[in-house]
Amino acid sequence: MSLNALNTATAGLQVTQAAIGLVSQNVANAGSAGYVKRVLTPVAQLGNSGVATGTITRTLDAVSLKQLRLETAGAAYTGLAATVQGRLDALFGNPGSSSALDGVMNTFTQSLQALTTDPTSAASRTSAIGAAKTVARTISGIADGVQDLRTGLEAQLGNDVASAGTLLKQIAALNTKVVGATGNSSGDTSVAELLDQRDQQINTLSQYLDVQVSEQHDGSVTLLTASGATLVDHGAAASLAFDGRGTLGAGARYTDDPATRGVGTVTATTPAGAKIDLIATGAIRSGSIAAAVSLRDDTLVQAQRQLDDLASGLSRAVSDRPATGTAASANGLTGVDIDLTGLQAGNAVTLGVRNAAGVGRNLILMPTNGAAPAPIDPAETDDPTALVVPVDISGGASTFADRIAAALGTGFSVSATPGGAAGSVRILSDPASLALTGASASVTVPTSAADTKTGSGQLALFVDAGNGNGVFTGSFEGGSHLTGFAQRLAVNPAVAADSSTLVNYAAATDSGDTARPQSLVDALTSRSVTFSAGSGIGGVSAPRSSTVIGFTQSVIDARGAASAEAQQLDEGQTIALSSAQSRFGKESGVSVDEEMSKLIQLQTAYSANARVLTAARDMLDTLLRI
Repeated sequence: MSLNALNTATAGLQVTQAAIGLVSQNVANAGSAGYVKRVLTPVAQLGNSGVATGTITRTLDAVSLKQLRLETAGAAYTGLAATVQGRLDALFGNPGSSSALDGVMNTFTQSLQALTTDPTSAASRTSAIGAAKTVARTISGIADGVQDLRTGLEAQLGNDVASAGTLLKQIAALNTKVVGATGNSSGDTSVAELLDQRDQQINTLSQYLDVQVSEQHDGSVTLLTASGATLVDHGAAASLAFDGRGTLGAGARYTDDPATRGVGTVTATTPAGAKIDLIATGAIRSGSIAAAVSLRDDTLVQAQRQLDDLASGLSRAVSDRPATGTAASANGLTGVDIDLTGLQAGNAVTLGVRNAAGVGRNLILMPTNGAAPAPIDPAETDDPTALVVPVDISGGASTFADRIAAALGTGFSVSATPGGAAGSVRILSDPASLALTGASASVTVPTSAADTKTGSGQLALFVDAGNGNGVFTGSFEGGSHLTGFAQRLAVNPAVAADSSTLVNYAAATDSGDTARPQSLVDALTSRSVTFSAGSGIGGVSAPRSSTVIGFTQSVIDARGAASAEAQQLDEGQTIALSSAQSRFGKESGVSVDEEMSKLIQLQTAYSANARVLTAARDMLDTLLRI
């Protein structure tokens, strides 16, 4: 019996000693990132009722670990979004300051108003031209900053994809080690250490992209994207690639077609050999990679569109005359008469139509000189929901009616307006089947930058510096002239060289005539201009009508609101991540107080086993002396 007691006490001492060593390890790693608390599970031995060391396991809460990874990916997403939105907002300047966008626009408007009070003042004219140049530089500078942000995100995507690819390989390698170490002897901590390392790598990977983790029976894990593409399968990992484009321009966009895609995309080659475009398939929905893609392809593209629309509105507000259709009817048909005299390529004519069911839609007649793309993307026009119909007007005003009739086809009757000017057309339809509810256009009056004596208040004050200082009309010849116009916005060199053109609109204009200066002021502050729905100001379902000054303020307000919202979302996500970390630490982390309490219990058990061992030894000594 004493021998059994001796063996039992010895086994108890060994188990207690192993447990004390494990407590020591837990306490030593209480602050180690990724360390999960270990526990020893003793195993009772049959026969002599002894005890064996058993196995070392981690107290891992799988639910809290899954939540931690989800919140980690979310925090990386909102963190990057808040940072970029803040930088974008800063590009517009501090609202109200003289150097901010609204400040330079107000200064420009005030300089024109000053010119209306004294058109003969050379100083006032020079001041107005200087203010116009400042506006152009400010808008182009902000637009350049937007593309710098996109270029920075393109570079970050390359780095993040490379880091994520390295992590996938490391996780696959750890899978192999875990499977190989699973058969180690009882009490070996190597498996737990490998599992900690693998979990930490997956947690780090979650900062870049969201993954689904599935544990396998052999101890390995499988990683999948949100769309189900395999990234890691046992010891094999997918390879990630990013074909970055370097410096991005305003026209660099993401498309599914590699031939037209102007930005990089993330491609995964799965362990099975399949190639998947992770952006096209929407496989990455959170993490810094998803945030960078969304900011590069959506947020900043829309910011560029807002600036392009602002530059377009600023230019055309002072150079275009509005044309609005008037009601007309003949032979039971109803419609509109509209004066399109002077219509140039890009001066879209918008027709409101309503079918027999009462459903309304815009139909855009897009004048071209025969070199516009076919079809023209509605998203590049004011109304992305409209039907865009190109009309070749290269034959001149006398052909407008015939060309429009050919473009519209059956269902419409188009003719020159009876008694109207050359270029004035009448468009009619049967109201029972397709009613015309209105027509409008913005016709650019100057035909060239040198055309400063237009005989009216309209003036090509701003021109397209990237198109030979041409007058901006919204043309699609050779592609959309709107895209990137903010970077190319400049003051007309002809006006800058001769400030009197701000007043003289005809050969015999009186030097004190206020007509043109007042027209320029009204164009900015009173005239309602149509801005595209693509700018996202006031919604993305319909074009927005506003003054240029009003639209400028709306853009600034939208940017400030977006930045504030992104900051609030990031703060909320940071709290969610902190809560997830706290919950995971409480369930799976090391509590020093708990370990100290356990150590006291183990010390007591150790002393008890030692006493049993001492008693058994004394009994043996007594027996041997008999």
